[in-house]
Amino acid sequence: MKKIPFNIPLRTNNEIKYISSVLESSKFSGDGLFTKKCHKWFEDYLEESKVLLTTSCTHALEMVAILLDIKDGDEIIMPSFTFVSTANAFILRGAKIIFVDVRPDTMNIDESKIEQAITKKTKAIVPVHYAGVACEMDLIMSIANRHGLYVVEDAAQGMMSKYKGKNLGTIGHFGVYSFHETKNYNCGEGGLLIINDENFKERAEIIREKGTNRTKFLNGAIEKYTWVDIGSSYLPSELNAAFLYAQLEFSEKVNIKRLKLWNRYFFNLKGIRELQLPHISDDINHNGHLFFIKVKNIVQRQDLMNYLSLMSINTAFHYVPLSESDKCNAHFEFRGDNKFTTLESERLLRLPIYYDLEIEDIDHVCEKITDFFND
Repeated sequence: MKKIPFNIPLRTNNEIKYISSVLESSKFSGDGLFTKKCHKWFEDYLEESKVLLTTSCTHALEMVAILLDIKDGDEIIMPSFTFVSTANAFILRGAKIIFVDVRPDTMNIDESKIEQAITKKTKAIVPVHYAGVACEMDLIMSIANRHGLYVVEDAAQGMMSKYKGKNLGTIGHFGVYSFHETKNYNCGEGGLLIINDENFKERAEIIREKGTNRTKFLNGAIEKYTWVDIGSSYLPSELNAAFLYAQLEFSEKVNIKRLKLWNRYFFNLKGIRELQLPHISDDINHNGHLFFIKVKNIVQRQDLMNYLSLMSINTAFHYVPLSESDKCNAHFEFRGDNKFTTLESERLLRLPIYYDLEIEDIDHVCEKITDFFND
């Protein structure tokens, strides 16, 4: 029986070649040739945005929290259905996280619930583009502009996805991508900070360089660099950048393949009445990052997972909502009703999807899911 893992990290033909060239160059630390190549690739692709490679998406979010001067008592609005880093980055600066409910069709933040959660303490809104499917950014930006708030797009899963023709991560004041090995494009661990507000570009470079003006020094603007601000070491090594650049060169090919696999799942499973499938609106281009189904409840989800495991098919549920944490409840408040977040998260099951998966593998998974419900 063929085993189908949940994920296999993407590998192209050039990672080893590029990493070898870094080892031969003796320049292993950050901001070398391949970091510059990655920056150039993203700045061309994202057009007017300033970008900085980081050691992780988590660290990119932490940089945003510093850039926004988040302080004790500031409130940050986000969904509870997200990875812990989305909240941690702001809690570390003293913020209180305000959770609002999600939409059951996309599992994204319910844009209609945001405004009622805003107070005079609110500093920013953090929409999370779950599964690489865009939140309703026009309305979110309108709300933010009306109340003088910043918008930070957590597009960890959203590289190559678009909302009304705009790349995710380029619509708010900031955006972040992840290059963890579970993402469409990876370097093991890595991230990207996207800066769309001119006022933050220079300071972002300082914070990324441990709070020094080293970038100005390297560019010949000053004779020596010094400590000028708070910061940390957020630069990835050239080895990570070389690995990532090999994948950026294949980005369009990868995107096409993943969408083909995603569409095959949708086509095969849309006739099963017991399942709810992802919803993609007409003005959104997603990236096939993950394919999820929703079943009746948490009990049926576990039964299906067990059955597929017996068939050598590995599946996974996703986030336990952050609001379910007992130990961190001093750091957050769920504002408004939790009508869908917990309930829908318990129904959600993710199916295998990765670049090396083939159409016949998708058909096999769907056949076994069909058998489960027929039985």
